[in-house]
Amino acid sequence: MARFLVTVVALIALPFSVAQAQFGGPSHEIRVVTVVEGLQNPWSMAWLPNGDMLVTERGGSIQTVRDGRLLQEPMANVPAVLASAQGGLFDIVLHPDYESNGWVYISFAKPNAEGNESATTVIRARIDDNALVDIEEIFEANAWSNSGGHFGGRIVFDDEGYMFIASGERQAPSTGDLTQHPAQLTDNHFGVIVRLYDDGSVPDDNPFVGTSGFAPEIWSYGHRNPQGLIFDAATGLLWETEHAPQGGDELNLIQPGLNYGWPVIGYGANYGSGTEIHASRYAEGMAQPAAFWVPSIAPSGLLMYHGDRFPNWDGDLFAGGLSADHSRLSRVSVSEGIVTGRQPLLMQQYRIRDARQGPDGYIYVAVDSRGTRETTPIIRLEPAD
Repeated sequence: MARFLVTVVALIALPFSVAQAQFGGPSHEIRVVTVVEGLQNPWSMAWLPNGDMLVTERGGSIQTVRDGRLLQEPMANVPAVLASAQGGLFDIVLHPDYESNGWVYISFAKPNAEGNESATTVIRARIDDNALVDIEEIFEANAWSNSGGHFGGRIVFDDEGYMFIASGERQAPSTGDLTQHPAQLTDNHFGVIVRLYDDGSVPDDNPFVGTSGFAPEIWSYGHRNPQGLIFDAATGLLWETEHAPQGGDELNLIQPGLNYGWPVIGYGANYGSGTEIHASRYAEGMAQPAAFWVPSIAPSGLLMYHGDRFPNWDGDLFAGGLSADHSRLSRVSVSEGIVTGRQPLLMQQYRIRDARQGPDGYIYVAVDSRGTRETTPIIRLEPAD
């Protein structure tokens, strides 16, 4: 395994929404270890109880890493995906009671019969002899579009067994009457976080169950392209990161029934021209982000770290960044739902698609492929001290 040292330097934080500390407290010197190479657009990681690591590739494959090596064949019976632009195979998450029920949850861009539209969809399945079996479709977003982007696709379970799924607004134009944008029209799944039981049914205590004009699956709405989603069992808080356009990427503390404002409010601008998108920065009845990034980092996977490998980072969030010019792993310190500091790590070294805490307590990062780089690795961060 390839190894090199990175000295972590606390750089000045980029602007955020309220007066907060610029640094995230004591840091660590870290060692970067290459875990496995040869992946194509890795999107997500999950670990089986036997130590195998499952890796989704956006093109439609699930690879298994065993003892530091890819198995010769990818997993069989993976559903067909629309692997175009940002679409493809997305998240993979084990059920909290996986050892008793064997369920694995997978999200992807599902094509329609003609192959010209797609929607974010979630299945659950079991694994038998390197193949998916007992496949059940449990969620299909009411957000069909011929756009190739902004699918969301993250899945997370809370400590009560409820499942949250991020669904993007599919690049619907932010023009005209912004209050009539699909992310503000609540009878659909454009730009929402949904909350479901593990079989896809709707809990009776979702905030909009029985409310006219609201899809009952909605937990929160007014999102753009949610790419990070994590539940912290230690605090009971649900955190999300999402792409803004040019500047204004957000870290949000997700609470039931709230409208997070896209595109009516925000801190971004139109691509290229830099002209204004939003009606304002604030609006009554719309939630402010816990933090935002200007310029954009293009946030991806989100991790809440709890462990003793990096004791100075226990309870910190780690947000991946895909931006070509501002990529990083952003360490974000939080206390009682408030951001107290930020520190950029691995600045412009990797285009980071996902960040997960492994069962060994180390931080694993999926490096995204781009341009002439045909394959990329999974890397691991270890303390060098």
